[in-house]
Amino acid sequence: MAASHPSSCKLAPRVLVFDSGIGGMGAVQALRQLAPILRIDYLADTALFPYGEQEDQFLTDRIVSLLSAANETLMPDLLVVACNTASTLALTALRDHLSLPIVGCVPPIRWAGRVSVTRTIGLLATSATVRRPYITRLWHDYASDCRLLVHGGRALADMAEQAFRGETPDPAAIRHELDQLFEQKDGETIDTIGLGCTHYSFLLSSFQRVSPPHITWLDPAPAVAQQALRRLGEKWTFPLEVDPAAPEPRFFITAPPPDENRLIQQIRWLGYENCSLFPAP
Repeated sequence: MAASHPSSCKLAPRVLVFDSGIGGMGAVQALRQLAPILRIDYLADTALFPYGEQEDQFLTDRIVSLLSAANETLMPDLLVVACNTASTLALTALRDHLSLPIVGCVPPIRWAGRVSVTRTIGLLATSATVRRPYITRLWHDYASDCRLLVHGGRALADMAEQAFRGETPDPAAIRHELDQLFEQKDGETIDTIGLGCTHYSFLLSSFQRVSPPHITWLDPAPAVAQQALRRLGEKWTFPLEVDPAAPEPRFFITAPPPDENRLIQQIRWLGYENCSLFPAP
């Protein structure tokens, strides 16, 4: 188990947000809105995006190795695993290997069960998340009185990356993905849909434009950010002070991007001036 990193309870802590691609940037955005003083590093395992195409044990080993190396190199005070697939697979193993606080991201089934009136809830997730028993456990534990209709779409992650780049996804393609929920048995009674992949935060406005107006959409990114601040509040006292010795926020990827200049333009609005390759184990 790695040693914990000593830090002041007054100076702003350093947070590492991890995802397979740009999906975790929704959590970064929410964290910056709640606590602009935080220094937030970002690590995207772009070499294996999307995670849904990989085998479970290989992914678990990969995530633990990669984040163990990142922990030693970047020395974060808190790790946010802003990826549903990585969270459902590797959170337990990560907590066994690392001593720093870790916040995961799980599909908002419990939240949906709290707010649904019709007791029919939908979930949009990746094919990797949908096929794992974790979803069924969440449903049985927290929303067993609801009908749960699920769609795991491979195309949605790509459309989310497109939206993050500032491009407008094809409304017909978005509508086709939503039809996979609404055309299931009892799909017409859905009143609440949870986003089971952090990438989908960047598609939320597209979902809202083509879905029935009564649908309540649940984006987990703000909840992840709030949980991160709760964990930080166990050790740090707010308001925080700027650490003048801390480096500027850093953005890492594990594979060269097709267009580095364009990527830098896309991430600059969240405070990242450049991107660097992180050596994957």
